[in-house]
Amino acid sequence: AYDPKLDLIYYGSGNPAPWNETMRPGDNKWTMTIWGRDPDTGLAKFGYQKTPHDEWDYAGVNYMGLSEQEVDGKIQPLLTHPDRNGIVYTLNRETGALVNAFKIDDTVNWVKKVDLKTGLPIRDPEYSTRMDHEAKGICPSAMGYHNQGIESYDPDKKLFFMGANHICMD
Repeated sequence: AYDPKLDLIYYGSGNPAPWNETMRPGDNKWTMTIWGRDPDTGLAKFGYQKTPHDEWDYAGVNYMGLSEQEVDGKIQPLLTHPDRNGIVYTLNRETGALVNAFKIDDTVNWVKKVDLKTGLPIRDPEYSTRMDHEAKGICPSAMGYHNQGIESYDPDKKLFFMGANHICMD
């Protein structure tokens, strides 16, 4: 997506490799990141990593929806991103600050919630893919709750419309 007023482009980076998470310790920066970048210089204005150390192939390269909405009593430029990981993220698209992050539905279970102060997901270890653990019923599956479909935003109704998958995996 492109914001001509801020002269920034927005896109997501994909998942780390290899899939075997024990072979790549750490957060695997800057995978799974929403980027705000200056198209003239190529410099990043911000990067927000949604799924540090992604274990499930939730490649976050989907739709970046731009809107103007009221937050804390004033209109702000927002970027809304429904991710394959089952979380809908809203950032201030000028600063990259996290405004909100919520589960698409209550079946999302790899994460308990996203801490809005740190921006980090609070994971549920029951749904980890570590080698010494057989996780069952991880939601969403690698296909994601929201994959690379097309969304739309109605500024009059202040609503986003999107398709969703409802598939879990072992």
